[in-house]
Amino acid sequence: MRLPIRLRLTLVFTLSMAVLLTVTGSFVYLRLGAELQRSTDAALLAQAEAVAGALGQQGSGQQGTGQQQNAFSPPNAARGGDLGTFAQVLGPGGRMLEPSPGPGARPAVPPSALRGSRRPAYLDLAVRGIEGTARIVVLPQGAGKGRVWVVVGTSAGNRQEALSALLVLMLIGGPVTLALAAAAGWAVAGAALRPVERMRQEAEAISVSDKGRRLPIPASRDEIARLGSTLNAMIGRLEAAFDRERRFVADASHELRTPLAILKAELDLARSRSRTKPELLAAVSSASEETDRLIELAETLLVYSRVEGDRMPLRREVTDLDQLLRDACSALAARAAREGVAVQVDPNMVTAVVDPLRIRQAVENLVTNALAHTPRGGQIRVSATLAADMVRLAVADTGPGFDPRVLPRAFEPFATGPGPSAGTGHPAGQGAGLGLAIVRAIAQAHGGQASAENSPGGGACVTVCLPATD
Repeated sequence: MRLPIRLRLTLVFTLSMAVLLTVTGSFVYLRLGAELQRSTDAALLAQAEAVAGALGQQGSGQQGTGQQQNAFSPPNAARGGDLGTFAQVLGPGGRMLEPSPGPGARPAVPPSALRGSRRPAYLDLAVRGIEGTARIVVLPQGAGKGRVWVVVGTSAGNRQEALSALLVLMLIGGPVTLALAAAAGWAVAGAALRPVERMRQEAEAISVSDKGRRLPIPASRDEIARLGSTLNAMIGRLEAAFDRERRFVADASHELRTPLAILKAELDLARSRSRTKPELLAAVSSASEETDRLIELAETLLVYSRVEGDRMPLRREVTDLDQLLRDACSALAARAAREGVAVQVDPNMVTAVVDPLRIRQAVENLVTNALAHTPRGGQIRVSATLAADMVRLAVADTGPGFDPRVLPRAFEPFATGPGPSAGTGHPAGQGAGLGLAIVRAIAQAHGGQASAENSPGGGACVTVCLPATD
């Protein structure tokens, strides 16, 4: 089970602080140890050089005289021994020349450590009389048989005590700091997520009936405010979609109700009393026509639902659009002749990779819509042109054109009101008012778009733009 975001943020912040404190504490600990070591080495070297200078003033050839001992002992040996510091002068073979009261009379450095040394050397050794480990500097003086080594050392206990005290402070202060950091992280995460919780509560309270209700957006211009704005925009789109669905269901119910009522009336009338054979044939013929209308409406609704749900399969192939337009118009030639409208196809030798069945359906819808609103003696022109890898299918008529109030929503399903033939009150689409909606959906399924406009010289023009290639 995943942890809450607030707890996860607090844990991540606390772990980050733990890593930061560990790295910082380790750096401070090591840096302090190095600085104490450096200062200790500098002090030991200075004391060794002071002892070497005193030896030089007395003469390097004198060994073991009382005068040399007196010059060396008071400032370095006696006082240094009380503070855990000692000094010795060793001759060839590691023999003690100048002892210090601190570590006793035994040499602090073995003879093996003296061989080959030409410059000051620093050693960490256990020395008798010094508690713990001693830090020692060996300073060679002279050359040949007269070479001596000045050895100065001090206890490393002070350095270790300082480091131990620092370690104790970090071990005590670290958990306390982490606890405070965790509490601060918990509070900051809660404050940051509080607007999100308010939006969640408001979203939980919003229902379909609460139109216009939106999530509270914090005054800050941060990611949460942008999230709230995005969610409010999404809620607005959902409300618009719900409204469209309601209108679609209501309009579809209305369209279905009419043929069903006529069909039931014809059947009731046929069985109400004895009918002659011609009367029965007329009733059955009327019922058959209404049944065909219901079938057509059901198929149209099915096609539209597939298109709107992005479930329309497309079988693209190289298609001769001029031939497709001629075939579509030929299927409607009989109706055009009955209504006295001329349908003309402009040949332009255009081919494209499209689904021929769907494109023919779209063209037939457009021509059918134009026939329904073009007066007798009018003309419909159908054309396909190619420009910049885009195919433009256009169906223009010589009717009154779209009413300006309907034009912005001409491609909506069941767009009622004055259509291209103003004042008719018929939906601006085929039969059930889904013709133009299906045209737009087919265009979008191909990656194109559909548009409608009124021609400057009069009449309406509906255009479908499609990519010429897949």
